[in-house]
Amino acid sequence: MKRPFREHHILEIFHAYDIQAGPLDLFLRNYFRAHKAVGAKDRKVIAETIYGITRWQGLLDFLIEKPVSWEKRYQCFSQFSAEKYLSDTTIPLHIRLSFPQSFFQLLSEHLGEDRAIAFCLASNEPAPTTVRVNLLKTSRAVLLDQWASSFSVSACKNSATGITFHKKINFFGLPAFKMGLFEVQDEASQLIADLIAAHPGDHILDFCAGSGGKSLAFAPRMGHKGQLYVHDIRPTALLEAKKRLKRAGIQNAQILSSDSPHKNSLKNTMDWVLVDAPCSGSGTLRRNPDMKWKFNKEMLNRLVEEQRAIFRQALDFVKPGGHIAYATCSVLPMENEKQAEFFEQNFPIQRVSDPFSSFPKKGEMDGFFGIVFTKR
Repeated sequence: MKRPFREHHILEIFHAYDIQAGPLDLFLRNYFRAHKAVGAKDRKVIAETIYGITRWQGLLDFLIEKPVSWEKRYQCFSQFSAEKYLSDTTIPLHIRLSFPQSFFQLLSEHLGEDRAIAFCLASNEPAPTTVRVNLLKTSRAVLLDQWASSFSVSACKNSATGITFHKKINFFGLPAFKMGLFEVQDEASQLIADLIAAHPGDHILDFCAGSGGKSLAFAPRMGHKGQLYVHDIRPTALLEAKKRLKRAGIQNAQILSSDSPHKNSLKNTMDWVLVDAPCSGSGTLRRNPDMKWKFNKEMLNRLVEEQRAIFRQALDFVKPGGHIAYATCSVLPMENEKQAEFFEQNFPIQRVSDPFSSFPKKGEMDGFFGIVFTKR
């Protein structure tokens, strides 16, 4: 029997996703790119359904007949209400919250059970949609005024450059995006970028820049003066960063590959270095729900060691009296507060102020951590 169009693609995606190792969001983007017949409205429903099933997979698997299958999960989800089961004490708590048992135990151990429950529930909600205004080209007031008649938008409470969209739209088709007037960026991520007190003439290294999201956020404060170095070990991420920097009109940035011969000459010269470290991503599980099913303690221990090694490398580029900011999109103390303590005990640095931290809540920003040190 032929399946309905959307159901066909949902199951096709799940079966194909199962036999590869990449993240779900990237896999979905590539799938839709390869299947042009799936229109915008269908893509939206398909993506929301896939993320919903992935978020609640643990509870769905408890409810359906064994052996489990994507077909059974889909059928159960189509008439599913999580609220119906959240207070059912005959179901183990971690299953009601749709989290792996070991992950939930770790969260409870480090956050306390009540906070761990709140975290899991928030992580099973869709993430808010937030953009950051590019102050090199426009202002928040101007964009809010332009969008007010067409979209449901409001100014972010904490970020001075943030705007929340209360309904999802195709940002990348908007003229304002093509003109570089804004970028999609979570409010907490914007606040991490605000930790870099950039000034005109500064020399700044974004050491784990990825595709440059935080560089794009603090670069306007440099006023096209000084030099911004955008560094990462992934060439594809740096290619994307180059496109974004050009679209944003940032003229004083240069891409710095990990094997650049110019790299060593930059040691002990930076006013600021940002280490937006690879982490568990626990604070952004709403956006990447597949990651919770891949989480394990060994991965976390490996990341903690990797964060320390990266921080050590990055600190070499800070000049005496300069600043280094460490950040993660995690809520776990071993990646955050405990790392900050380790850095202070083992490196010639001291913290400048109390750390920034945010915790995911429904309709609010993601979970991030950031702290600034000065190099003695």
